[in-house]
Amino acid sequence: MTSPKPESWIEVRATGLYVRPGDFHVDPTRAVDRAVITHGHADHARAGHTSVAATAETLAIMAVRYGAEPEQAKQALAPGEILKVGDVSVTLYPAGHVLGSAQVLLEYKGSRVVVSGDYKRRRDPTCPPFEPISCDVFVTEATFGLPVFRHPDDREEIGKLLDSVRMFPDRCHVIGAYALGKAQRMIALLREAGWDRPIYLHGALQNLCDLYQAHGVDLGDLRPATAGQKGVPRDDFKGEIILAPPSAIADRWGRRLPDPVVCMASGWMRVRQRAKQRGVELPLIISDHADWDELLQTVEDVDAPEVWITHGREEALVHAITASGRRARALSMVGYEEEGA
Repeated sequence: MTSPKPESWIEVRATGLYVRPGDFHVDPTRAVDRAVITHGHADHARAGHTSVAATAETLAIMAVRYGAEPEQAKQALAPGEILKVGDVSVTLYPAGHVLGSAQVLLEYKGSRVVVSGDYKRRRDPTCPPFEPISCDVFVTEATFGLPVFRHPDDREEIGKLLDSVRMFPDRCHVIGAYALGKAQRMIALLREAGWDRPIYLHGALQNLCDLYQAHGVDLGDLRPATAGQKGVPRDDFKGEIILAPPSAIADRWGRRLPDPVVCMASGWMRVRQRAKQRGVELPLIISDHADWDELLQTVEDVDAPEVWITHGREEALVHAITASGRRARALSMVGYEEEGA
């Protein structure tokens, strides 16, 4: 019996990727009846679904961000556990993006489709690594789908940061880092590099750092960054490392810091103009997404004859995949941003 073509049972709707024989969406862009969620970033994990299946960590992240959903609406899946939804088997596998992130393997009458969500191939001490899963169609992102995006070694970037801290002992270093995934990874990388002093946090990062620690990710001594507040001298933060959401650095909170060296941890720091526009003095090219070479390597590793690209820099990746002898097409899905890039 011939397996059905994936395009006959999976379709792109205004609400996102819809799996017809299971009557559910993967990472829907608005509230739906049934959703399977790859990870907790806000462009993939939205509030208001009637029922949600995801890893236990992703469900915990959604609870922190959106408040508790009714218990009957949640189904926690362990990696490798099979959930039957209608006529479709759903299995989650690690994506290496952030805590709890997962790829979704969809199986229907012998046809296998893997929806990657967002992913990276670099080692990350805060979450399990990406696991290649063989399939007929691999559905990938392309956030950094251009040859210019080749991320350097994380350890080199952390070394640049620590060199700057030593060079400017009378200044603090404030790092713009997204609240979910990037902040915790930066802390873990600093700890691995030997930074055992307290790391200071903007208040917006505290809840998710607490959640990571509750799930067994040791981040060490974390303290609130309360520079300039009553009873806290500005000079207390000289020589220290502070993490904050990128948007906070330019507001009144950031102006309380003592002559800060403004840093930004993102794959977009490869683009000098982006760093300049944001007033970044020390760009750190550390990304939670696969770079160009890793995107192509992943396509080889999963060995799918066809690749669908959800969002990002699609054209170059479609061209490269097609040139390698595989089929590829852009889904041009709307509603996915670059949180945590």
